[in-house]
Amino acid sequence: KRQQRRSRNEPIAYILKEKEFWSKKFDVNKIIPVSDIDKIKTGFNLTATSYGLQPVSLLIIHNKDIQKDLIPLSMDQKQVGQASHLAIFCVKTSMGAPYVMDYFERIKSIRKTEDKVLASFRTHIIESFKQKSSEEIFLWGAKQAYLTMGNLLSLCADLRIDACPMEGFDPNAYDNYFDLRAKGLRSVLIMPMGYRAEDDMFSIMKKVRKEISESVIEI
Repeated sequence: KRQQRRSRNEPIAYILKEKEFWSKKFDVNKIIPVSDIDKIKTGFNLTATSYGLQPVSLLIIHNKDIQKDLIPLSMDQKQVGQASHLAIFCVKTSMGAPYVMDYFERIKSIRKTEDKVLASFRTHIIESFKQKSSEEIFLWGAKQAYLTMGNLLSLCADLRIDACPMEGFDPNAYDNYFDLRAKGLRSVLIMPMGYRAEDDMFSIMKKVRKEISESVIEI
C-alpha cells in the first residue's frame, strides 16, 4: 500500500533504489496526513547548514487555488497543482550581525555555553559576511537550500510520500506572488509532495544511473 511504513530492518538505501518516489504526476485526491507534514517540518528544521545559521525558510502550500496560480509560473508543470502540498525553499537575502547574534544567543540558551567561548567564532562569522556581496550571500544560502531539499527527499521516501524536486520555475515570479523580497527572502527550489497517480508513467520505470564504481571515487 502506498502509505505503508517501512520496517526498521528495511534500509532506506533499498527504498531509494527500488522505488522511484520522485513523481511527475500526482493523485489530486490523496492528501498527506498532518502528522507526516509535521515530520517534514521537523526534518527541515533539523537539517545541517553552514555554521548552523539556517538561512533557508520553507513555505508549505496546501491550497489548490494558489497551487493552480503557480502552474504557469512553473513552466506549466501540472504536478505543482496536482500535489497534496507544495514546498518552496527560500533563502535570506542578507546575513547581518543581528541575525548572527540571535543564533549565538540560542546557543547560549540551549547549550549553556559561556559567551567568552563563543565570542571569537561569532566575530569571525560576522566579519566574514560583511566582506561578501549580496549575491555571494545568496549563492551561499542557495547551497544550503539544496542540502535541505536533499534531506527532505530522503525523508519523504522514508514516509512513503512521493516528491518532485524542481528548478523549473520562475523565481522572480514566485518572489512577486508571495512578496518574498519584502520578507528578506528569495525562492530557490520547489518540491511538490503527495502520492503518485496510478497512471504516472514514471512509476513503472527503472532508475537510470551510473554504476556505483563510476560515480564514487574511493581513495
